[in-house]
Order: sequence, then structure tokens, then C-alpha cells
Amino acid sequence: MQRPEAWPRPHPGEGAAAAQAGGPAPPAQAGEPAGLRLQEPSLYTIKAVFILDNDGHRLLAKYYDDTFPSMKEQMAFEKNVFNKTSRTDSEIAFFGGMTIVYKSSIDLFLYVVGSSHENELMLMSVLTCLFESLNHVLRKNVEKRWLLENMDGAFLVLDEIVDGGVILESDPQQVIQKVNFRADDSGLTEQSVAQPTSSPGLV
Repeated sequence: MQRPEAWPRPHPGEGAAAAQAGGPAPPAQAGEPAGLRLQEPSLYTIKAVFILDNDGHRLLAKYYDDTFPSMKEQMAFEKNVFNKTSRTDSEIAFFGGMTIVYKSSIDLFLYVVGSSHENELMLMSVLTCLFESLNHVLRKNVEKRWLLENMDGAFLVLDEIVDGGVILESDPQQVIQKVNFRADDSGLTEQSVAQPTSSPGLV
């Protein structure tokens, strides 16, 4: 059976916004499997991913749209998010018209940010994949010291999960496999990505 041609994708958030408002779903096109369009997510789901230490200072961050175009605005946003979430036991927050899912680990706080109408479960799947992938890369030491010593590996992990705001992968095993391939191509050994080592001069 031939695979149907790619259907026009909705504008970022269009499908989710229509569903939230209770509006009708776009009509199915000829040859399109019934019900599939309703399940098709918006491509552009993630607005930002960042990791802060337990003082709220940035360790790693990537922004995927122009909601916060300047570094100053990004840092202010991160500080506000940290102040709102660092002393709560929840895993989700709504702040400034955005949905934020987060997780703490020892002295780190990991955040995934989407727009207000994004599916929390989808955002949480990205957060879980990020944490589990880092847990493997850092040999179960998901804490500030090991993250700083293995920042290249952490960015490789993030780039395999999200690209330009689009979710590429939510399976940690697939992420680790791809990271190891990329590490080989870039001259990093698998050991250097998967096993942090103490290096002179690093704090």
C-alpha cells in the first residue's frame, strides 16, 4: 500500500488551539485515514529547554523562538520561573502564557517550556527523555559538577531530542545511540560522552 502524500501541517499551535476552543477539526482529505488528522500534533512544540543550578543560575539553555529575543529577557524569565518552581513539589507550572514542566535532581533543575495550549504529556515526555538520557551520559550522576564536565555530551543529547522547537525523539535509548554516532563523527569517543572524567583545571 502506497504511503499517502504528506498533508499540509497546521500553523504552530493551530490544531491544539482549535481543539481547546472546541472548534471542529479540519475536514479529512481524500485518501486520508479517518481520525489521523485529529491526532496529528503541531510540529513546533517546544519554546525553550534550560537547566539551572540550585541557585537559579543558568548552566545550559536553548530557545527555539523569539518569545525572549535577548539574553537579558531570557535570564529574567529563567529567574522568574526558578522563583516560582524551586520550592514546590509540583511538576508543572503555568507562567506568562506558557506551560512549563520541570524536574529537580540533586542540585539541578531541568525545564521544558511550551505554549499555553501545548499538551503537558508531550512536554513531559521530552523532559523525561532529557533526564533519562543525561542520566545515562552522566553515569547516574545528574548533578552540576558532572554536567559542567560533560557539557558537550549534554548539548548533543538535547540536539537529538529537540531541533528548532520540533520534537525529534522521546526514547532515551534512541537518543543515546544517536549521540554515540555523532560523538564518533565529531572526534569524541563514546567513553568521553558516556563517562565523565575528572580533568585538571575544571571546577
